[in-house]
Amino acid sequence: MAASSIANIVKSSLGPVGLDKMLVDDVGDVTVTNDGATILKLLEVEHPSAKILVELADLQDQEVGDGTTSVVLIAAELLKNADELVKQKIHPTTIISGYRLACKLKSLQLA
Repeated sequence: MAASSIANIVKSSLGPVGLDKMLVDDVGDVTVTNDGATILKLLEVEHPSAKILVELADLQDQEVGDGTTSVVLIAAELLKNADELVKQKIHPTTIISGYRLACKLKSLQLA
């Protein structure tokens, strides 16, 4: 699954002891970073679900400026779980409804 691949790329850069990644583009320019948004911006992604995660990281970076890796890892895990549910013949709209309900319940608990 493409989303899992994206998550695996940025997973080791998470947190205060996150590892740096060295990325080399097609021109040969080298970038060393542990910032999830930067790592994902430099990837050439074609798969639709992977593109969504890259866009999610970009939006998180624009809106908050931090938490891009965390947001990608959470979203990738939700997609992985949704994929398992679809394999069990649960309709995607039911899965989405369940995710929305869980989010609503959690926000009520935190309020």
